[in-house]
Amino acid sequence: MFISQAFAQTAPAASGGAESSLLSLLPLVLMFVVLYFIMIRPQMKRQKEHKAMIEALGKGDEVVISGGVLGRVSKLGDSYLHVEVANGVELQVQRAAVVQVLPKGTFK
Repeated sequence: MFISQAFAQTAPAASGGAESSLLSLLPLVLMFVVLYFIMIRPQMKRQKEHKAMIEALGKGDEVVISGGVLGRVSKLGDSYLHVEVANGVELQVQRAAVVQVLPKGTFK
C-alpha cells in the first residue's frame, strides 16, 4: 500500500570512459608539476651549489660550520677538515658541516 514498486533501470551507454579517466588524472599531474618547480628543483639547485662550495674549500678559508661556529680551515682531508676556532684550538668536522664560506678578514 504505502510502498511503491521499484523497477531496475537500464545502464546508460558508456561513452567517453577513457576521456573521463584522463580528465580525472589531470589535477594530480598538474599538482606534481607545480610541486616539482616550487620545491624539488630549487632544492636540487641548492644541493649542487653546496657540493661545489665544499669541493672548492682551501686552507685558510674562513667558514661557518653547522653549529654556528666560525673558524679558519687549517687542514683538509677527503671527508674531514680541521677548523681553527681560536689560537691552538682546532675542531675536526665533516666537510658537509660547512654551511657558508665567509669573505677573507671576517674571522679574527
